[in-house]
Amino acid sequence: MLNLSSLNVYYGESHILRDVDLSINSGEMVCLIGRNGVGKTTLLKTIMGLLKSRTGEINFKDKVIDKVTTDQRAKLGIGYVPQGRDIIPRLTVKENLILGLEAIPNKVKVKKEVSEEIFELFPVLKTMLNRMGGDLSGGQQQQLSIARALMGKPQLLLLDEPTEGIQPSIILEIESAVKKIIKETGISVLLVEQHLHFVRQADRYYAMQKGGIVASGLTSQLSQRVIQEFLAV
Repeated sequence: MLNLSSLNVYYGESHILRDVDLSINSGEMVCLIGRNGVGKTTLLKTIMGLLKSRTGEINFKDKVIDKVTTDQRAKLGIGYVPQGRDIIPRLTVKENLILGLEAIPNKVKVKKEVSEEIFELFPVLKTMLNRMGGDLSGGQQQQLSIARALMGKPQLLLLDEPTEGIQPSIILEIESAVKKIIKETGISVLLVEQHLHFVRQADRYYAMQKGGIVASGLTSQLSQRVIQEFLAV
């Protein structure tokens, strides 16, 4: 599904990502862990095309997409839920959701409506369709942000710290929704996360340090050393 090879990314002359190799299979959930400032968000932005790599290759569904624009990557099937959610506060919940349809290729005709599948994942949104996005709680905004990305029918979903600043009960709801999405649609997920319980829901992990991948493996085999070194617990 996704393969990154020897990816190097700079901010000006600052070397941020260093020879990153990473792969995700279809229907797989992979978690990217590491302390703050090691390059996790930079990696997701690079996959999405918001930042350009200086060297290396991004291959998505057997197509090299290094020169593909962000909007075209979305239409190819990459959904992105950024850190901080980025919902539009002065649009209603329904209007925010409908915006997600922009990621569907132009040749595909779609109705400008919210599918019931979205409400099955996030029931609270159905009761708030006419409420302004900015009036929702942090947890509700996060659910809205994920739902908006899913409206575009992605095959790969990038989630950047979806549990940050959210109460535990909502974290469990988001975990459950993500697992259900993977099981029912076969979507792949790349998750940046610090919450250990959510990390353990993934199939595999990659640990980052100083812009490079320094450890990887099955989350079922996460050692206490890796947890202490790479997770803020």
